[in-house]
Amino acid sequence: MDTRAAIAIGVVVVVAAILIWLYLSRRRSQRLRQRFGPEYERVTRRQGDTRAAEKVLEMRARRVEKLDIRPLNREEAVHFAEQWKRVQSRFVDDPAGAVSEADWLVTEVMRARGYPMADFEERAADISVDHPVLVENYRAGHEIALRHGRGEASTEDLRNAVVHYRSLFNELLQAPEPERREARG
Repeated sequence: MDTRAAIAIGVVVVVAAILIWLYLSRRRSQRLRQRFGPEYERVTRRQGDTRAAEKVLEMRARRVEKLDIRPLNREEAVHFAEQWKRVQSRFVDDPAGAVSEADWLVTEVMRARGYPMADFEERAADISVDHPVLVENYRAGHEIALRHGRGEASTEDLRNAVVHYRSLFNELLQAPEPERREARG
């Protein structure tokens, strides 16, 4: 084989490798964007770099895959649902107490399902893997609870916090994690 042919073959191989890498990279990004939804954009903004954000999201997914996240049994679900009814009825007389209790109850449901109970940011990151849309509700509710602690939240803010917590609470109460993981394939 002459030198020109070897160079041509080398160029074709390099170009093909670059095209394959670009295709796989784009496919990876699309898969992560689809899986994480708005959380993908939030992490990308926070990281300031798409590659770094995708690495963070993949690490989250691997960490959560190793956890023993389980659905609640019927008795647990009924118990938590009854507690939630009390939270909602408490709101009329004690909005701040209802928000605190809602935050606590969501944390208890997460604990019962098998999520680790580290700091808030890690809990939110773990939740984002299986509930990427609802994690924003969790963050919003938590932020309102923190603002209330500083005396900066109105009764309407507190009502919104309970609404945010309720959406995640309902999803955690009903979602059977093992089936969802199989569906993601």
